Amino acid sequence: MASTSRYDANKVCCSSHPEAPLIEDYRAGDQICSECGLVVGDRVIDVGSEWRTFSNEKSGVDPSRVGGPENPLLGGSDLTTMIGPGRGDASYDTFGVARYQNRRTMNSSDRALINAFKEINAMADRINLPRTIVDRANNLFKQVHDGRNLKGRSNDAIASACLYIACRQEGVPRTFKEICAVSKISKREIGRCFKLILKALETSVDLITTGDFMSRFCSNLGLPNMVQRAATHIARKAVELDIVPGRSPISVAAAAIYMASQASEDKRSQKEIGDIAGVADVTIRQSYKLMYPHAASLFPPDFKFATPIDQLPQM
Repeated sequence: MASTSRYDANKVCCSSHPEAPLIEDYRAGDQICSECGLVVGDRVIDVGSEWRTFSNEKSGVDPSRVGGPENPLLGGSDLTTMIGPGRGDASYDTFGVARYQNRRTMNSSDRALINAFKEINAMADRINLPRTIVDRANNLFKQVHDGRNLKGRSNDAIASACLYIACRQEGVPRTFKEICAVSKISKREIGRCFKLILKALETSVDLITTGDFMSRFCSNLGLPNMVQRAATHIARKAVELDIVPGRSPISVAAAAIYMASQASEDKRSQKEIGDIAGVADVTIRQSYKLMYPHAASLFPPDFKFATPIDQLPQM
């Protein structure tokens, strides 16, 4: 009687028993027919894990796989073999130089990218930036590096500027002073690279507003939500009424925080606010002088004054 099953040439199966399940011998790397014992395939690649892994392990590296994942920002050098340090006499020549070096396995372009990515990651860790910002900064640096648009500029300066742009584009801007504090580059050089990158990549960033920094500054100062809401309202009204023309959003935000805190029970000095905001005391005083005559119209109507407006400090 003819068999009703049909042999599929594209399917790995037994020619005599195409419907029979195959048994995999992982030790020998063979696939064996469960009916007749015919070895259908040999030298099968084991796709299982190299080591056992446990879910309660807290290390950040998954030991079930050898090596890290492929990095799409690199040209393939992350998949090459890395030679470990030698320990025997055969690893060194007569002059004590290592016979096998990793420098030859990676081109200079990928080496520069890896060093820049490490620098961006280190700066982001110092100011607690999330991974999404680091990835965006890495992509920006990759575009600048491939386009060769900023020849003559140091990679550290370009990396710092890319991190600053990534923060602005992700909606969590940081000041130049904050980036400069975690970088080895001057504020002026970061600013120059920032403008050159925007021009080279033909991209843009949203304008900085006082609300971008208000919640972070108030949180670092330990101010309650009532003071934060009042400071946000004061800064927004001051900009709408054009009371502080030509002043940077950071100085306006610092002056608004000072005014709101002085009217509440949680008072903060100009020096405390200046240290957090990264602005000088005199800068806060200049913005506060412009805002003080209009204080009655700047405060929100539901604000509970601990200190009346007429008793606020006069500069």
